[in-house]
This record gives sequence, structure tokens and C-alpha cells, in this order.
Amino acid sequence: MATTGFSFEVLPPLKGTGTSSLFKTIDTLKEFNPQSINITTHRSEFVYTEQDDGSFLRSSVRRRPGTVAVASAIMQKYDINVVPHIVVSGMTKEELEYNLLDLQFLGLSELLVLRGDKAKEDAKFKAIKNGYKYATELISQINDFNSGYFIDGSPIKSPGAPFRYGVACYPEKHEEAPNPEFDIEVLKRKQDMGAQWAITQLFYDNEKFFAFEEKARRAGVTIPIIPGIKPMAKLSQLSVLPKTFHLDLPEALANEAIKCKTDDEVKQLGIEWGVQQCRELMAHGVPRIHFYTVSAVDSIRQIASQIY
Repeated sequence: MATTGFSFEVLPPLKGTGTSSLFKTIDTLKEFNPQSINITTHRSEFVYTEQDDGSFLRSSVRRRPGTVAVASAIMQKYDINVVPHIVVSGMTKEELEYNLLDLQFLGLSELLVLRGDKAKEDAKFKAIKNGYKYATELISQINDFNSGYFIDGSPIKSPGAPFRYGVACYPEKHEEAPNPEFDIEVLKRKQDMGAQWAITQLFYDNEKFFAFEEKARRAGVTIPIIPGIKPMAKLSQLSVLPKTFHLDLPEALANEAIKCKTDDEVKQLGIEWGVQQCRELMAHGVPRIHFYTVSAVDSIRQIASQIY
């Protein structure tokens, strides 16, 4: 019997589309006894609408609202631990505090704390007014909340159960980090502040994960480091994934990928590589494998059925 845990990440439904697709994903993967389901959080985007006079009206639109509500819906329907993402990006300190209160009211006690993506209209990440620039600043706010204090320093009259939280890490370096060593320093700092586990950015080269983990351990990182896996499923991903997530395809995978002519061929390769990759990670003794489900639910089901 496999001793390596299984978890996966889902996106809140697009505005107006309902929860049927979300629940279908969970129904497809729940047989593998997930330790948790992560729910992403997405910032608002600016949309420009041309007016009759030729000017443009800028408005803020959130295409995937409802992380807290989705967490509640999953809790009501399934007996599975839910881990919502809480992000710096696009959120004021007060909005983050209200999120913490709402999550606490629901009885959710685990979070994944992230900086989040930059706004599409920005060249690099910018803190919004009365917001944060770094995930470590949000961690400090959560720690103060856990200690019974609001952001203005006033005491919380009836503090609830404290939050446990994990953070992100990057086997192939965060795009804004000056070097890999800096990434590990930041991970160690997050651990020292209270993070209890870390989930990696997706990767396809286990050797890079093993090297990253070894360097992190030498630097004093002791928390579980959970590999994040996303099977390739479309031809377009062969170029999009490395560019978007700043990762390299190992030579063996790249050599097979260039032979693929259709999405079905890429999907099959993604499944085969995923099985091989996960088995090696399990043999290495990782505590859990975390799967990114976007465009890959069926592939993940096929991989999980072979390794769990």
C-alpha cells in the first residue's frame, strides 16, 4: 500500500458557471483518498470598455470569485480537508483580515500562503495601496491574528483556533529571485516564521527537485517539501509551460515530446512520464504528491490509478 499522500488543486469556477465542473473533478479523484484539496485565489483584473465618446472606462472584474464560498461548498459535500489559498496579490490588509475571519468562522484551519501573480497590466509585481509586496508580510499578519490581534493592534475578544499554513517553493528558482540560494533563504525564513510545509512549483525533472531539497536541508529547512506535478496534456503546453513557469524539460522528455504530433500523443506521454516521475519521487520518500488539475484531470486519474 502506498504511504505517499495524494492531494490536488482546483480553481474556483469562472463567474456564472456554477459548481458542476468543480464537483466532477473532485468526484473523479476522490477515490484516491486525497489528504487535502487546495483552492486557488485569483485577483481582480482591469477591463477597459470603450465608451460612445471614444474614451475607455476602466473597471475591476474578478473572473474567479468565491474561494471562501467554494471551500464551504466542498466542506459541505465531501469529507475532505480543504486548504484555501490566501494571497497578497490584489488584496488590502483589511480584505485579508476579513478573509481570515470568514475562514475561521467556517472552521477552516489550514491555508496556503502565497504572494500570488502580478497584475496582467504590470511589468512586475506591485503592491496595491494598503497591501503587501511579499508573502512574508502576510505571514506576519496571520501570526498576529493567531496571537489574538487585529492589524490595527487591537485585541480579538474571542480568538478562534489558530491557522496552520504552508508556503510555496521553487526547485528551478522563482522568476524574480536573483539566484537559487536566495529562494532557499526565503523558504528558511518562512519556516522560521511558522510555515509547516512547502509545496513546489510544478516541475518535470526530478533531479532538480532532489538537488533543491538537498540544498534546502543543508540550509536548515526541516519542514516537509511536497512536490507539485502537472502532467502535460496538450501540444501547446510543450512551449507554454516552460515559458510560463520558468522551468526546463529534461532531455529525455524533450526528445519524446518533439515526436508528438497531436494532443492525444502529448497526453499519453504526459501520463507515462507522470507515472515514472511519481514512482521515483515515492521511492525517494516524499510525504505527499500534489497534483495541479487544470486541463489534466483525466491524466491525473490515470497516473494515480497506477501509483496508489
